[in-house]
Amino acid sequence: MNFEEVPPATLPVQLTEEGIVVEYTDGREVFYRGVPDRVESPHTTTPGKDVHVLVTDGSETSGVLLYVNERRTEAEILEGTGVGRVLLSAGEESTLFPGVVVRGGNLRSEVAIEAEIEGRVFVFEEDQFVEDSYELVRRTE
Repeated sequence: MNFEEVPPATLPVQLTEEGIVVEYTDGREVFYRGVPDRVESPHTTTPGKDVHVLVTDGSETSGVLLYVNERRTEAEILEGTGVGRVLLSAGEESTLFPGVVVRGGNLRSEVAIEAEIEGRVFVFEEDQFVEDSYELVRRTE
């Protein structure tokens, strides 16, 4: 199996009252249900969940989608969809998008907005039972 990091492509995004739609480069779509809960950055993910991070551009009509520490999908499949992947060990850090970083942990990751960005940052956590979604907002000091 080929589990390596994959750079993301810019994908069409649609924010609706029912949730968020992301269109892959192969024409398929993924739908994240519900309006994300707004939480202050940084956000620490729940152990054992699949973590997806979506960063939209300023117009909120396109963005990049990345899987964090996902090790089930072949790199070639992700490349065909435009979805990126970052793989982190405990203590490692990666920039997902200018101003947005993820830090690795043993079972959890931390996603943080560290600079002003024009778009929005969404974190989706899911497993076979639950799908949670969050919108990160910068902490006001």
